[in-house]
Amino acid sequence: MKEKTNKSIRTAAEKNGVKLWQIADALGMNDGNFSRKLRHELPPEETEKILALIDELAKEVSQ
Repeated sequence: MKEKTNKSIRTAAEKNGVKLWQIADALGMNDGNFSRKLRHELPPEETEKILALIDELAKEVSQ
């Protein structure tokens, strides 16, 4: 089976209890569009931006 793309994003979201739809919402996009975007490996700059966003969302979730 092929390994999923953007594994660091998926793993960070799961580890922090953040759902992909929450990330999509914070980015101002539809969750379906965000899921499709994750089908292809993102550029490192965009990955870093999303990982930082996951950290921010995780803080909100834990409050």
